[in-house]
Amino acid sequence: MSGCLMLDVEGLSLTDEDRQLLKDPQVGGLILFARNFASCEQLDALVKDIRSCNPKMLIAVDQEGGRVQRFRDGFVRIPPMGKLGEVYTTEPERACEMAQQLGWLMASELLAYGVDISFAPVLDLDFGRSEVIGDRAFAESKQDVIALGTAFISGMHAAGMATTGKHYPGHGWVAADSHHEIPCDERVMGEIDAQDMDVFRELIKSGLDAVMPAHVIYSQIDQHPAGFSEHWLQQVLRSELSFDGVIFSDDLTMEGASVAGDYRQRAERALTAGCDMLLVCNDRSAALQVRDYLNEIQHQGSERITRMLARQQPKLDVLRADDRWQAAADVAAKLINS
Repeated sequence: MSGCLMLDVEGLSLTDEDRQLLKDPQVGGLILFARNFASCEQLDALVKDIRSCNPKMLIAVDQEGGRVQRFRDGFVRIPPMGKLGEVYTTEPERACEMAQQLGWLMASELLAYGVDISFAPVLDLDFGRSEVIGDRAFAESKQDVIALGTAFISGMHAAGMATTGKHYPGHGWVAADSHHEIPCDERVMGEIDAQDMDVFRELIKSGLDAVMPAHVIYSQIDQHPAGFSEHWLQQVLRSELSFDGVIFSDDLTMEGASVAGDYRQRAERALTAGCDMLLVCNDRSAALQVRDYLNEIQHQGSERITRMLARQQPKLDVLRADDRWQAAADVAAKLINS
């Protein structure tokens, strides 16, 4: 069993307080941000220190590419996924090959430094309405997203990294940013099912390991945001889609989560809805409140979380000498400059 709380740390190295907290049995994950990265050497030392506190700690980062790439200097710059969608319109086979290469590259570089997962890929559709999603999405067409998402997942799996599809059941339609607002999607179920949900349905069949629900209220279906909704997580995701992977809550400190109450209530609601791991970021007080709540209820954690740990850790020098690495790096550079 692994603790279900994923939190963060402030700096480039751990404090004594951080080390003590990471040893708490309720803490099973740590997400890193750009502020935690200064160089590859520093990242290597930080990850080793984290592992000394808890060898089975799930270490995560958002390394999607484009606007959302936390580690940059010393890492290959990954283009926004929308670049792949542009290629797909005229050269679908080539675009899928590129997606597979970029998924492998992104995952391999992280794994070499002991980072278990990137929260990727983004499976939202780009309806041209959401600035927070935008070119983070592969494309507007569900068929394009399914094809490119399948290829990207294949690449991540080939590297040895588990995959996380976000933001279930789809964040692309709403204009509001759930970091700062409470978005509401007023489409009917039939429309969501035929567009956004089809992507998750197909990608689950392709081996998607985890999902991260959106802090979005789909008002025609349920009054709760998806991450706090038993309808979306239990009835639809677990039952109808037969998904047995990990469900990560999105960050419980985001404004989109505020409708569920204080931090203890947000944790309770997310667990009741069906989340396996709770993210609480950029607010140590909030993380401690959730930790205390989990201890009070003697939460046992989820065995599913251990499935997300790295399946292998390539040696960096061997990775950089691999012809696949250079070919994928060339693809990334060409797409960024296109």
